[in-house]
Amino acid sequence: MNILVVDDSAFMRKVITDIVEKQSDLHVMNTARNGKQAVELISQNNYDLVLMDIEMPTMNGLEALKVIRRTNNVPVIILSALSKKENTIEALATGATDFVEKPNNLMNLENEWLEEFLTKIRGIDNETKDDSGNKARLFVNVQKNDKDFNTLRAVVIGASTGGPKTLLRIIRSLNTPTRIPILIVQHMPKGFTTSFAERLNQESKSEVVEAKEGMKIEPKIYVAPGDFHMVVKNGKISLNQGPKQNGTRPAVDNLFISAADVYKNRLAGIILTGMGKDGTIGMSRIKDFGGYTVSQDEQSSVIFGMPRSAIEAGVVDEVLSLDEVCQRLQQMIG
Repeated sequence: MNILVVDDSAFMRKVITDIVEKQSDLHVMNTARNGKQAVELISQNNYDLVLMDIEMPTMNGLEALKVIRRTNNVPVIILSALSKKENTIEALATGATDFVEKPNNLMNLENEWLEEFLTKIRGIDNETKDDSGNKARLFVNVQKNDKDFNTLRAVVIGASTGGPKTLLRIIRSLNTPTRIPILIVQHMPKGFTTSFAERLNQESKSEVVEAKEGMKIEPKIYVAPGDFHMVVKNGKISLNQGPKQNGTRPAVDNLFISAADVYKNRLAGIILTGMGKDGTIGMSRIKDFGGYTVSQDEQSSVIFGMPRSAIEAGVVDEVLSLDEVCQRLQQMIG
């Protein structure tokens, strides 16, 4: 896997390069000091992945990403500082595939950070090289326009890699305020979900909030806070720091299962782009109670892992393109 590392700090470039080069399946093909160099290198070489800082002289990472995305779909993981979280959200909205928060101490890297960093790199590689020949067998009996959504009392949505840009597009597309609550789990660390909820709120005709313990569930949009599982209990939001599920907290499954137990057949679940299989068990619970389940299709997903898992488990009523997901959610909440 050939990687381009872009950072204005020579020390940071060395740290990242050393980590990558210790892996037998990964290789730093080139490094760049700023976005301008990165854009030039990407126009001349084929990379499997770009690891890029945001704050750089000459051309920053956000500016470079906008230029790259005009002609190239190479996966880009942003190396982000929590202090620059708004820029990170903007990068994800612009088309960054994912981000990794920079470590607190470059001299003494924690094992948990290293594991997350390498997992994200390898996960993107595995997904982008997945066999596209399997698309035909992921056929689902589509049930378009024959479902009455007026009885719905809530919608739950789960997303991971590629989710921020996808969710922004969905929320932007809704042309009326929602009549029912929409509860969202986007895999994202603590601190970043606050900025993400604020960004969604700017684009939405409904109020979007980062969920807090004990919030009454009303017709608005709730985003699970990073590092907390979000569940539905007694008409309110309940947050907990129970064990990570599928390697993540918040987890989609925890929300979907709790919502299915409360709303029964008056719940719809939507699985969007993301790595792994989080949400499949939750979608199964929604189906068990007679709720309605939707998955994003492969063509419009950045990473097809989570939708694929749910589809292959046979717990999806409809597989829709991103545009169709927008239309279906509008039907559900209108």
